[in-house]
Amino acid sequence: MVDLSTKSGRELGKVDLEKISQCRWYLTALIVTIFPLMLFTSSFASAQEDPTGFAVLVRQADTARETGDRAAAIKLYEEAERLNPRWPDGWFFLGSMQYGTNSYAAARDALTHYIDLTQNATAAFALRGLCEFELGEYPQSLVDIQRGLALGAANQPRNEKILRYHEGLLLTRLGRYEDALQSYGYFARMGVSSPDILLGLGLAGLRLPFLPKDVGTDRQELLIVTGNAAYLTLAGGNDDKAQQAFSNLFQRFPAEANAHYLYGYLLFAKDPDLAVTEFKRAAEIAPSSASPQAMLAWSSLVRNESMEAVPYAERAVKNDPSLALAQLVLGRSLVEIGNVKDGIDHLQRALQIEPNNLEAHLALARGYSEGGRPQDARRERLICLQVTDEANQIAH
Repeated sequence: MVDLSTKSGRELGKVDLEKISQCRWYLTALIVTIFPLMLFTSSFASAQEDPTGFAVLVRQADTARETGDRAAAIKLYEEAERLNPRWPDGWFFLGSMQYGTNSYAAARDALTHYIDLTQNATAAFALRGLCEFELGEYPQSLVDIQRGLALGAANQPRNEKILRYHEGLLLTRLGRYEDALQSYGYFARMGVSSPDILLGLGLAGLRLPFLPKDVGTDRQELLIVTGNAAYLTLAGGNDDKAQQAFSNLFQRFPAEANAHYLYGYLLFAKDPDLAVTEFKRAAEIAPSSASPQAMLAWSSLVRNESMEAVPYAERAVKNDPSLALAQLVLGRSLVEIGNVKDGIDHLQRALQIEPNNLEAHLALARGYSEGGRPQDARRERLICLQVTDEANQIAH
């Protein structure tokens, strides 16, 4: 029995998540049994092409797997795949069991063979993503986990908790903090909490691109207090309790600019005026931080105050030209005040950073239209429809 938490942080929780982290073999078996992966198709059809041993190996491998003798099963499935490398079921069983023995590179490769051979690879994408997470292949891990989620790997609650947790970790590690907050919002809405979830949420909220295992003990209190305040806000239903949690955070850690930014970001849709106050406080504490300036510009754009947005947006771009939101708000505000050429340049830079940013495509369509480039504007509008359709498919 191997504890799932050994590579991905401490135990995920006391109630809903504790059984998830007990062992990789349980996770693998759960994924296999939940999804219709065609794992029990007739393996013996291929044996007719190779009557000298394939069918015997398949029977022996299946027996070893079903009786829990993973070492023997892995060896037998490897031998069977050498005889018939186009047998998909063997690759999946091999990859799932190698994952259960911490052989992540071998498991990833076996699952890749399975994915290449079958169209119904929902669980394989998810499991390969978990392998890649353990190998430190974070960008590809995120792609595979999100692909698995989009294809239905979240249809079973236990699987969804595992995958959403890793998705939040990966988005944070890759600097996509707002997306990570949305991912952790799943746990808040479900009422599922644990120190690990709060720690991960704290990392996302304070915009720190680390995994929980990389955090020193001296920072964990700050992160858990931050994560708890964010959790209460995302959960909804008790605004006073959430506000008190953030007040406690500000009192205990007054120099944390991103704590104020986090509160403003979470409040923005519900109370934009209070959110602006928090963004300004964050900007006062950390004048070189781009995110509060970008959100102050965005809030001005929402109020149709394009001229007021420009200085905030310019400071945001100066502080961090690699921040897509900074390029977006500057580009959009410039287009809206009539500086179409420079606005288009910044919007194009925003899309170089985030190619599927719907707001940037919408603003660029307007910029092209006002700049006398109707064909380019039409292309951007078509891209907007495509991005929206893809987002709807994933949500569905």
